Amino acid sequence: MIGHPDGDPVYKLDDPNYQRLADVLERAYDQAARGKGEERHANGQRFEDQPMQTISGLLATDDGMAFQAIKKIQEARRLPTRERRVRELLGAINYIAGMIIYEESHNFNQTE
Repeated sequence: MIGHPDGDPVYKLDDPNYQRLADVLERAYDQAARGKGEERHANGQRFEDQPMQTISGLLATDDGMAFQAIKKIQEARRLPTRERRVRELLGAINYIAGMIIYEESHNFNQTE
């Protein structure tokens, strides 16, 4: 189930027209929560408190996360097996999710 941090309704990822998307998003979540992301980056912290967020906050930019997402996409394209390519692309999704969290967490003087 997915909920929005602003208290919007919680949604189940059960629409049959979007099952493949739900599967990819769940695998990206699993990688961050229980896989490589948790092993290397979490240090027991919430996703939004991990170094990619705190460092971005100190630098006042999400450019580092954008770089990491692009780097993972570029690396994935050179890997020899589908499994390894997919693993890198799931990591890119997590960095892009981090960019969204950064965007929603910081008060930019921009119009919606």
